[in-house]
Amino acid sequence: MFTPIMFASILPEILILVLAVILLCVEPFWKQDQRRNAGWLTAGGLFLAIIISLLFGQPGEPTAVLGGMIRFDWLGFFFKLLFMFAAAATALLLMDHEKAGQRGEAYLLLLASLLGMNLMAVSADLIMLYLAIETASIPLYILAGFLLTDDRSTEAGFKYLLFGTLASTIMLYGFSLIFGFAGTTNLYQLSQLFSSGEISVFLAFSIFALVIVGLGFKIAIVPFQFWAPDVYQGSPTPVAGFLSTASKAAGFAVVIRFFFVAFPDYAPSWTVILAALSAITMTVGNLLAISQTNIKRLIAYSSVAHAGYALIGAVAFSQLGAASVVFYLAAYIATNLLAFGVVMAFSRVTGLEDLKDYAGMSRRNPWLALMMLAAFLSLAGMPPFGGFVAKVFVFAAGVQAGYTWLVIVGILNSIIGVYYYLNAMKFVYLYRMVNEDEENHPIPLTRPYAIALAVLALGVILVGTLFAPWFSWSNAAALNLF
Repeated sequence: MFTPIMFASILPEILILVLAVILLCVEPFWKQDQRRNAGWLTAGGLFLAIIISLLFGQPGEPTAVLGGMIRFDWLGFFFKLLFMFAAAATALLLMDHEKAGQRGEAYLLLLASLLGMNLMAVSADLIMLYLAIETASIPLYILAGFLLTDDRSTEAGFKYLLFGTLASTIMLYGFSLIFGFAGTTNLYQLSQLFSSGEISVFLAFSIFALVIVGLGFKIAIVPFQFWAPDVYQGSPTPVAGFLSTASKAAGFAVVIRFFFVAFPDYAPSWTVILAALSAITMTVGNLLAISQTNIKRLIAYSSVAHAGYALIGAVAFSQLGAASVVFYLAAYIATNLLAFGVVMAFSRVTGLEDLKDYAGMSRRNPWLALMMLAAFLSLAGMPPFGGFVAKVFVFAAGVQAGYTWLVIVGILNSIIGVYYYLNAMKFVYLYRMVNEDEENHPIPLTRPYAIALAVLALGVILVGTLFAPWFSWSNAAALNLF
């Protein structure tokens, strides 16, 4: 029976589907020079969906709906809002992309992937979870290789598809073992089975290892991060931004729900494994970022390092830890989308992506340079930006859980991050163009870019200064896990 609670639980997905159908029906009738309006329709529709969801789709007590396939709670709801916000900003950034902005199928693929991410955040059953992961991933494989005339984009799409399929297959094998030995695919029934001792410790950790391969690929932690730099560099820049934020956050949503719910009795063991992966991921990501000369590859390795930081909250295995991960991802989504938005705005005019090409950018567009500074300082964890508060919370969760050594590793890695972020800003503010004629080479911002970058920059500042409401929502989301 279709109840009001069931309707509210899938309201965002219904709105996304309706938006996709409207776009599919309207876009073919537009002339070629009008098709970039698909970006306005997508972004506006998603912001409207966020408002409607907040008004009519808020959850109450955690409830299992659709036969236990979906968990209607604040954790999933908050992640859905984050994903829709990221997709709306990406649609605005996609509008003025030279080769993809006027193709309606790009926005449809974005909405299809968003639909899968939303379902990832609320999946309470392994079957639903796997279908959601594939629904989110397959459109992204296509978007990564969307520029068929660009060899780098084709390579990015092929690599992402190849490695993603392999990781997904390994994870599916882990799911099949769970069903084979447990006789159920419901996440909330698995904890009882593992705690009963019917499954050996060796088998439990074998399943854990298989599942972490697939999820580790989604969140790009070491040693599953090797695809990220090439895919981010080759993909259309707005797609790379979406990959590094919403896709990563969706992976973390699954990590938190899966391990906190299914493996609580093995927490003393799997948290040690995740702690080691976190320390290695932070260190490898930051050290490799130092030597990068391409801005997109630098942000890619930075993204790997940030997965390590966020993982500290999961390692803490506490309410503060879960809340800190949710808050961290909210700040990270706004910050990294802002960074990729600046890169997109710059490369749209210049066609260049190397750090040395950013010489004199502060004179070519002071506001764009200021937004880049805000993004990079936030990524570096400097106050008063969102990245600083986010790191404080995950580090506090780590100390509270007794992982002081991991927090020290995180702080040392943050210092390394400050170095290469400020090194990039050195080109923007201290260096000049070859002929020192920046006034003759301005970098104008189109209206979609100006709106998207202004909203993202405001978000980075608000999350860092007025963080109490955001953390309250994150804490409410974490409560549903305990």
